[in-house]
Amino acid sequence: MTELTALRERVCLFARSLYDRGLTHGSTGNISVRTPDGGLLVTPTGSSFLTLDPARLSLFDGALRHVDGDAPTKEMPLHRAFYDTRSTAGAIVHLHAAHSVALSMMPDADTDDFLARLTPYPVMQLGKVKLLPYFMPGDPAIGDAIRGLAGRRTAVMLANHGPVVAGKDLDAAVYAMEELEAAAQLALMTRGLGPKGLTDADVTRLVRTFDVEWDA
Repeated sequence: MTELTALRERVCLFARSLYDRGLTHGSTGNISVRTPDGGLLVTPTGSSFLTLDPARLSLFDGALRHVDGDAPTKEMPLHRAFYDTRSTAGAIVHLHAAHSVALSMMPDADTDDFLARLTPYPVMQLGKVKLLPYFMPGDPAIGDAIRGLAGRRTAVMLANHGPVVAGKDLDAAVYAMEELEAAAQLALMTRGLGPKGLTDADVTRLVRTFDVEWDA
């Protein structure tokens, strides 16, 4: 099995796992990952994470020209924007996960620091999550908004739409996405109950100990 073939299989394996656990549904969500030659492997437009075919994933060459497979997701502008502004990005996951979407619609949602600092792992794996305004799905303006962050965030939340996470590789991007959705669920579960979260000192120690990107 070639490295590219194995990567195709892993994309579909992770996609099926995300679907089976309800983190996305229907034909929503998309994944992209850097290939060994510097191109991209991308989930196709209109496809379901439940039934992805490894052989039909969209393949881009190093110049990001579509060279094989089905047509890519219409959300390519947001994927390209992350790769263009974050040289360390090896994979990107975008889902329509219910808890994070619900949290994005709350009137008091913090646009600069979307997730409440309740547990350590969202801090460690995501840093600060930027809440962006609503854009129509596929709108190139999503890419413009991400470029406007100049690579300072590893994750953004698209209001009324869904989270987008960049990671150094496919595993890291998926794990960080799972952490984002779990943190959003926890925030909703404890909403209005006055939970005791992490202190500023706790967060500072995490940032320093685990070398977290922490945009001031």
